[in-house]
Order: sequence, then structure tokens, then C-alpha cells
Amino acid sequence: MRKAGIIVGIVAAAIIAGGVLAWQYRFDLQRGIERSQLPAAQEYKNGSLPTSSDTEPVDVASLPAEANLAVPFTAQAPSANWELPYKEFCEEASVLMVMRYLQNQPIGGASQAEADMLDIMKFEETAFGEYQDTNVIQTAAIITDYFKYPNVSIIENPTANQIRQAVASGKPVIVPAAGRLLGNPYFQQPGPLYHMIVVKGYTSDGKFIANDPGTRRGADFIYDESVLMNAMHDWREDENITAGRKAVIVVGS
Repeated sequence: MRKAGIIVGIVAAAIIAGGVLAWQYRFDLQRGIERSQLPAAQEYKNGSLPTSSDTEPVDVASLPAEANLAVPFTAQAPSANWELPYKEFCEEASVLMVMRYLQNQPIGGASQAEADMLDIMKFEETAFGEYQDTNVIQTAAIITDYFKYPNVSIIENPTANQIRQAVASGKPVIVPAAGRLLGNPYFQQPGPLYHMIVVKGYTSDGKFIANDPGTRRGADFIYDESVLMNAMHDWREDENITAGRKAVIVVGS
């Protein structure tokens, strides 16, 4: 009887595992189709793209129908080690992706990405006293003070079209989020309490193209506008992230 129970358990586990693999295959297939239909990625060329004030009203009619910046991707755990400190490296990974885009440089391999993020962590520990869960002001300071790049702005209560305007002007946008509201199926469930991603483009049907460092499948991840705008929340010390302010970091000249 005990042996039969073990066999039933093994079979049940196999069925569940098979179901997960089938679901993942279907989602991977859908993702492949989505990525094949994205607009061509555009390399950064300082001064060659149209610019406008991120705080001015957006002339929606003047926005391109779609845009996609060639922001290189890294997961926050490049070697698939999701223990500390890498499980807390979404901010470091987001900043690294943005800066390598602006520098027209690749991320490099996993070991290089890890080394770069560990260097950012050392800066954070000196500047902020810790590296985990940096808010938008601290994350912007990594760019201005560690990377010595001054062209950074924080927009509070941004509209979706302000984000599109920034991207259309060649400026990637770092978005803080209540991670569990993003609903990314590749996250280790239930997903991160707090997260950061890079919005690098948008599609003609109104969706956003993001580099999401919270999964190795996060390159060119598509988020619905409503999902992204709803999940957007800055870090709070009381960890009530869904009450955090709406704000984004726009980077570029």
C-alpha cells in the first residue's frame, strides 16, 4: 500500500511538472512571436534624436507610432545564483543596462556583469549605508555620482505618454515597481516585493517594451500599459510598496 502511494505521488508530480513545462513552452512561444514583431532596436547617438522637456505636455500626435532602444540586457543574477546579493540587484542591473546603452558598450559576460554590479554595491554601501532596495533618488544618485553621468531627471506622477516621449527621444526610463503587481510569470512566485525595470520602447498597440532583470528571460519583455502604470511605486521604508509614490527616472541627453 505504501509503495502504491509513493508511485501515485511520483505520477502526480510528473503530471504537475509536465503541466508547468507545457505552460512554459506556450508562453515562450508567445514571447518569441512578440519579440519577432518588435520595432528595430536603435543604438544611442548623443544629440541625434529629437529632444523635448520631459515635464512639458506631450504632443501625442508627434510621437512615433513605436520605438525601441538597443539597451543591452542582463539579469540581476547573471549566473543564475539568486541568493544574496544578486536577488537584491534589480536596481544595480537596471542602472548597468542603461549606462551601457548610453556608453554604446555591451554588458559583457555573466562574470563581467556580476563584477560591475558588485562594484555598484560597494558604492551604495559607502554612499547610502546599504545596497538593498534603493529608491528613485538613490538610484538616480548611482548614475550621477558613481557613473558621473549628469543627464538624469525624476518625473513624479508620469503619464504613459511622458514615458513614451522620453523613449522616443532616446532616453531609457527606469521604473520602480511593486513587483508582485507586474504579474511576470517567470518570477519566482509570488514575485519580488519591490522591483526595478528598464522601459526601452513601446509598440504600436500601446504596450511597453522592458528589460526586466528579475528573470533570465527578461529581455524585451512586453508589459501592458495598465499593468506597468498600476505597478509603478517607489520604495517605502515600511515596505508598504503599493502606497509608494509614482515616479520614474529618465536618463539621457
